[in-house]
Amino acid sequence: MNYQIVRSKRKTLSLQINQEAKLVIRAPQRLSEKDIQEFVIEKSSWIERKQQQVKSQLCEKYQFEEEEMFLYLGNNYPLTIARDKYALSFNGEAFELGTDHGEASAIFKGWYKQKFREIALPRIDYFANRHNLKFNDVRLKAQKTLWGSCSNNNNLNFNYLLIMAPMNVIDYVIVHELSHTIHKNHSSDFWRLVEAILPEYKSAKKWLKDNGHKLKRL
Repeated sequence: MNYQIVRSKRKTLSLQINQEAKLVIRAPQRLSEKDIQEFVIEKSSWIERKQQQVKSQLCEKYQFEEEEMFLYLGNNYPLTIARDKYALSFNGEAFELGTDHGEASAIFKGWYKQKFREIALPRIDYFANRHNLKFNDVRLKAQKTLWGSCSNNNNLNFNYLLIMAPMNVIDYVIVHELSHTIHKNHSSDFWRLVEAILPEYKSAKKWLKDNGHKLKRL
């Protein structure tokens, strides 16, 4: 069984199936490879079950059909197909996609990207200015594995499909990456900074863990 081992100062072993259905093992610094392998074998049934669950979620794709539901800012909205319109529009209650739309997935991605610019980008400046956090460039991508990242030079990357998530989840990812401009790891100091800025961040983190696969169906 293939897996990635992440060692730290933790005292216990933990298993995680990431959003690509890969096994990540978090282990104490000095724990032997043999002990890790025995733990993986012991938990093999759980691992297989969780991987199959994630793989089935990854296979879900939008069909762009009438009445299909699409996420935007954490809410689901139905899709209507309009014969006399082109491209995509949103009236606050439903999406409307013209029949002469070309590649529907690309059109939705373009719409989501523009909305991320309009709604989420100002939140980056808001949190940075309020908490004196310095960053350089911001880039938007539809990444397969990451919701955001912060480079050593404090350049920020964000997955614009996050605009499908609730606003508190978007804020959490923004604050997470801005906090990396101070702490380049996930130490206790890092999480204390995140919590100082967003005291309720854990609920947003959990929402993303439970629902993140829904944002990658395009």
